[in-house]
Parts: sequence; structure tokens; C-alpha cells
Amino acid sequence: MNFPVKIMQDGLVTRVARVAEIAAKHADTVDAEARFPREAVDAMKAERLLGIQVPRHLGGESASITEIAELCSMLGQACAASAMVFAMHHIKLSSLVEHGADSEWHRGFMRRIAAEQLLIASATTEGGIGGNLRNSICAVEVDGDTCRLEKDATVISYGSHADAILITSRAHAQAASSDQVLTAFLNDQYTLEKTHVWNTLGMRGTCSDGFLFKGEAPACQILPKPFAEIAAQSMLASSHLLWSGVWYGIAVDAVVRAQAFVRAAARKAPDAQPPGALRLAEVSNLLQMVKSNVVAGLKAYEDAKADADRLSSMGFAVAMNNVKIASSETILEIVNHAMLICGIMGYKNGTPFSLGRHLRDAHSAQLMISNDRILGNTSSMLLVHKQDTSLLG
Repeated sequence: MNFPVKIMQDGLVTRVARVAEIAAKHADTVDAEARFPREAVDAMKAERLLGIQVPRHLGGESASITEIAELCSMLGQACAASAMVFAMHHIKLSSLVEHGADSEWHRGFMRRIAAEQLLIASATTEGGIGGNLRNSICAVEVDGDTCRLEKDATVISYGSHADAILITSRAHAQAASSDQVLTAFLNDQYTLEKTHVWNTLGMRGTCSDGFLFKGEAPACQILPKPFAEIAAQSMLASSHLLWSGVWYGIAVDAVVRAQAFVRAAARKAPDAQPPGALRLAEVSNLLQMVKSNVVAGLKAYEDAKADADRLSSMGFAVAMNNVKIASSETILEIVNHAMLICGIMGYKNGTPFSLGRHLRDAHSAQLMISNDRILGNTSSMLLVHKQDTSLLG
């Protein structure tokens, strides 16, 4: 894939390549059994990849969002569920890195993540609000130095396998639904009672079951910044960009399989243009469009990171929303084209050209977060914000 990273750290790609090799070996069974990709995640921990975003002075490697997106795409080519676990972990870690540096407890938490390779899950959805992460029904209760929270979390991706959960809630019992905070709970500070089973079309290995969450922890584990600020300045961009990296990886592997199919056909009949050759050229163009879209989004985020006002602006939110919409819609078209190129060999399971898993995983892209919800938010912002039409951004 080779996103144009500023300086890819020595050995980082090699380490992820080793994880991807393990993930690929188990991808089909992870999908078929809807089980957590334990082998791949253990390999991530062994390669010390879960703490790479943590600043160096806290024991990490100060990896950039661009570097992490590249790694997501590499894993996405091997096993989409493993890649999505890696992406979601780093999306939550970005909230800590960008908004927890002024808190002694959260600095210590980041040190632990880097040293112990802790896996972080997210609980932003809730019964009664669906996927609207910017509203909460539940409220954190602060009693002296202790905080307590109970939440009907309809989805907690890999919740049963996480070492910690970052969870949203209203700031207090009288707070508005949009007045939210984000709290870190370690896995010995909460209980999970399963309420929904994750039996889905694709992304089956993320094990995103629903739970009744009950937690109690020191109140200092509540992040000091409002969740509105966290969402706008780090979570929005990192979600759309790292997810897009995963989806790009799915599309890359689909195109690679289609290309191998066409090459095999060409070897059998060297004097004739193989079936699917023109469609392969077309799908290569679509893949380039997705890459360009994600690269542009990564550059926009890297350029804006030093300016809190820019990160919180409508123009930046629109740009990130557009990255997500374009990449999530186009990868489905790419995988569909690849399926048509490979024909029955792509439709069948168990062949070198099988694309059923890719197609099912790709369908998740338009639902995380729903494209309709994102388009609705974008349309509201465009009522008051002028569309940026400059080629130079």
C-alpha cells in the first residue's frame, strides 16, 4: 500500500508483517467461528504494537496516525477482524495521547499500555440512542474520590477480551445528553453481563457483543477534557482514517486476488486478452481513488493537529466525514468488481480467489458509523459552512 509516511520507523513494517502472516493463517476460521483473533492479537502484543502511539517519554514509540493507518492496511489485507481490533484500540489510545497528557493518572495508564501491552476497548453506544456516540443516557456518579457507572452498552467490540474500556456517559445526573465525559476502567474495576450476541454477516471476529456494564473506579480516571472536545479533536479523525486504512486493506487483497486470476487466465491463452482484463484496469483505478482519498485525509489531520480550533472546525469535520463516506462506499464497488473478475472461483469458498469474506467484511464499512447519520450531520454543517473547493486544501 505504502501510504507516504513521513519517516516509517525502522522495523515497524517488518513487525506488522509478521503479525499479518499469523493473522492470515487464521482469518477464515476466525470468520467462520466468529471467534476473537487471539493468535493475531497475541502476536501484536509480542511485537509490542499496542503501545506504539504512546509518546516516547512515556515508554512508547510516538507513532503517527499516518504510520498506524499504513499498519491497519497491512493487517486488513490479511484479516479484517484482526485489523479492526488493532484500529479500534489505537482510536481509543489516540484519545488518551491527545487529551490525557495533563493528567497524572492517564500518563501512568499510557505507561502501562506501552509496558504491559494492554488492549483497550470502547463503549460509546447505548440502548436507546443507537450509534449516536455524541449522546448518552447513563451518567457517571462521582462520590468523593470514587466514580460509579452503569451502562446498557449495546456494542462493546472485543469487550470480553479487553484489558480496559474507555466508556462515555453524561458528566453527572443533571447533565444534558450531549454533556459527556470519557472514563477509563481497568478490567478488574468492572463487570460485564452479556445482553446481545455478535452473530453478524461480516467482521465476525471483532466479537462486538452487547453488555450491561457496571464499573467502580477512582474518579481521577475520568478524562479531564469534555468528550465533545475529545470527539472533535481526535476521535472523529482517527476513527474515519484508521477504519479507512482497514477497508483499503480489504480492497487491496481483493484486487490482488483478481489480478492473480487474470494472470492465470493469460498464461493459459497467451494470444488472447484474458476475460476480466478490462475490468481489472477499472478496479485498479477505483483502488487508486480510495488511496488518494485516505492519503489526503491523513495529510489534513497531520497538518491540523497543532491547531485545536482547526480540529474543532466545521470544515475539518466535513473533510473527515467525506473521507469515511467515499472510502466506505468505494471499497464495496471494488470487491464487487473483483468478484465479477474471478467469477465462480471468487464466489466459492476455499479457493485462492475466494472473496466471500472480503465482501461480507466490506459491508460493515457503511454501517460503522452509519453513512446516513454522517451525511445528515454533514448536510447540517453545510447549511452554514462554505464548501472548501481549493485543490490545496
